[in-house]
Amino acid sequence: MKNSNSLCKVENLNHVCIAVNDIKKSIHFYSKIFGTKATEITEISDQGVLATLISLGNTHLEFIQPLDVNGSIAKFIQKRGEGIHHICFEVENLEQTLNNLDSGDIDLIDKKPRKGLAGNIAFIHPKSTYGTLIELVDKNSIKELN
Repeated sequence: MKNSNSLCKVENLNHVCIAVNDIKKSIHFYSKIFGTKATEITEISDQGVLATLISLGNTHLEFIQPLDVNGSIAKFIQKRGEGIHHICFEVENLEQTLNNLDSGDIDLIDKKPRKGLAGNIAFIHPKSTYGTLIELVDKNSIKELN
């Protein structure tokens, strides 16, 4: 049963992101185990990472590798080790969703959508979600994977 008064109506799970030290080794491992194929590895300079997505059924795995040893992803791996970094949910009208969340006193990392690997994205701060970094992607901006 869905709550019609929710601040953020989730459509689907888009992906789970895994922070890794070596993106090529990770892609090779998942391809060998699950028979998956990754999209092209992309440099996302504003996030300081190399990134790729692989399809698994109706969802995806995203892998991110830090480019800067002093960047946030490198620090994440140093502190917690390689592993799940965030989960991403699809939403309709990301800009309105962010306004709703902000009005509901949810701590946002991004108050406006920005371009990401999966489409137009924004992050909710983990201190508002009991320790889990949540990414939202606008359903209408999602890129088709090859």
